[in-house]
Amino acid sequence: MIEARPVEEKPTPCIPSPCGANAECREQNGAGSCTCLQDYVGNPYEGCRPECVLNTDCASNKACIRNKCQDPCPGTCGQNADCQVVNHLPSCTCIPEYTGDPFRYCNLLPREPPPSEPGDPCVPSPCGPNSQCRQVNGQAVCSCLPTYIGSPPGCRPECVVSSECPQNRACVNQKCADPCPGTCGVNTRCEVINHSPICSCLPGNTAPPPTPTPPIYVNPCVPSPCGANAQCRDIGGSPSCSCLANYIGSPPNCRPECVISSECGSNLACLREKCRDPCPGSCGAGAQCNVINHT
Repeated sequence: MIEARPVEEKPTPCIPSPCGANAECREQNGAGSCTCLQDYVGNPYEGCRPECVLNTDCASNKACIRNKCQDPCPGTCGQNADCQVVNHLPSCTCIPEYTGDPFRYCNLLPREPPPSEPGDPCVPSPCGPNSQCRQVNGQAVCSCLPTYIGSPPGCRPECVVSSECPQNRACVNQKCADPCPGTCGVNTRCEVINHSPICSCLPGNTAPPPTPTPPIYVNPCVPSPCGANAQCRDIGGSPSCSCLANYIGSPPNCRPECVISSECGSNLACLREKCRDPCPGSCGAGAQCNVINHT
């Protein structure tokens, strides 16, 4: 009788997988080779991630649509309109010699005699929000409003929450300022720790320092640390942040369900920042409505 030899199992280099999250392992020349799954990027041995989660993860001329940095323009503007992406958002304008609603339809301008005087280049203002326009030699010159920084069309306040300031400053009236003046009492000193003023007695003084003046001490929600589209609640002396109704995400990145229709399924349109069926109320009696590319 011939005794059968036990069959040795060939080791599999992909079990257990040497790859990180969102990566797959393939055997190559007897070794495990890791690659990121489709639509994911990064180091497959440490972990792969989607190309983007927020618009700010993309270049300024792209928007984060279904975790991909894409051009938000297709399907956004109406007929006879051009689309440009400004700070991740599509901006529609009628092409030259056309006027109307660039998101729906632009009509050809009626022929008019040339004006006797040139128009004001600042009407309408080309400068964007938080900016001002001045006419210089017939040209529009844009600049940010006082107390705003940056350059048009991206003028913004110095800060909205204290975390945008250095550790020894707090965001007061949208400016990074020292929160100490007027906070502590006589024979005390004030130190700013993590954007908040802390009062303590000077050496030789034992009386407790006065209670800091609100809002910095009493209300942890002033200034709000929660970011835009969020609400702050005082729970046990600590701020608790949550997104406002009809906004998604988590503070400080609360956002509407959609801003443009391309963020919705192709059979839905972005109406009042919600992905909705655009058909109700659109067609007449006895007509059928079909949604094609959000319209």
